[in-house]
Amino acid sequence: MEGFRFARYDPDDEQDPFTRLFDLFKEILLHTSGDVGEALSWMNEIDRQHKLTDDDYGMGDFVEDLKRKGYLKEDEPGNLQMTPKTEGEIRRGALDQIFGKLKKGKEGQRSTRYSGNGDEAGTGRRAYEFGDPAESISLTDSIRNAQVNHGIGDLILEEKDLEVMEREYKTQTSTVLMIDISHSMILYGEDRITPAKRVALALAELIRIKYPKDTLDVIVFGNDAWQIEVKDIPYLQVGPFHTNTVAGLELAMDLLRRRKNPNKQIFMITDGKPTCLKVGDSYYKNSNGLDRKIVNRTLALAVQCKKLKIPVTTFMVATDSWLQDFVNEFTEANGGKAFFTGLKGLGDLVFADFERNRNKKL
Repeated sequence: MEGFRFARYDPDDEQDPFTRLFDLFKEILLHTSGDVGEALSWMNEIDRQHKLTDDDYGMGDFVEDLKRKGYLKEDEPGNLQMTPKTEGEIRRGALDQIFGKLKKGKEGQRSTRYSGNGDEAGTGRRAYEFGDPAESISLTDSIRNAQVNHGIGDLILEEKDLEVMEREYKTQTSTVLMIDISHSMILYGEDRITPAKRVALALAELIRIKYPKDTLDVIVFGNDAWQIEVKDIPYLQVGPFHTNTVAGLELAMDLLRRRKNPNKQIFMITDGKPTCLKVGDSYYKNSNGLDRKIVNRTLALAVQCKKLKIPVTTFMVATDSWLQDFVNEFTEANGGKAFFTGLKGLGDLVFADFERNRNKKL
């Protein structure tokens, strides 16, 4: 009998050529802000240098498969665009890359520490009290109590024998994610916008599959602030903008006012100081240090958010000590939190804080 033969496992060995190329293609699309032509140019150059393809399956075959499988559409000859199917694949890839393989939770909601006549059956039991709904009575536990209290000869069930199942309240959270798209997000040879986009995509996909009753609004802020749809995130680009944090916070607060969830929070990903205000139809700008006029208005909004019970968590992707001092001042005014992080750990921090906040009543 020959038996078993073991070899070193290489997951790439099980991937077909299309899958290997598609994983790389999705990553490049984030860097090119959804520009398919530029992404394919990158792919061709990488293929030339590192021989991604062979005589059996070339880049031409890959492009044809992308179109055949519905990942690319051709609006006009030579003009290839992403499809919603590709956008969904990029979101799922970002979720898997940052958060790992998460199991889909039951209706995607997490329990709080509060119990009583809540939404979902818990593990606790207590004695029946007048007014408890009949459907909360645990028949198995109640009959067992009756047998213990009255013997097993005759089944006598009295009120004192009844036990009810504790029910746990489930939280719903409304989150606004603010992404800085000022010019500094690509300065100094460091691409900060792509990791921010990846985090936004992953957070959106996490909420969609695990917490479907939560809400996520995504806004971007430069000289002004505006809301974007989740499907628009891969196409985000940094512009020649200053940083109008005030406009971003005002829009975030306005969006959260419309949400009926009791738990509300703002996540802000930024790498710089506030440098811009809109005054009437004109802009007040000052990139030199911390302008007190701009800073005071920003801090006033931090206090206003605190009064509305909206904590702001700032993810600062810069390490300048004087910028950290400003973020600490902002955080103290709001009562929120701040993380000074490199780009590598950004996704882990956002995920951990999102999960942590859902476990408590904000």
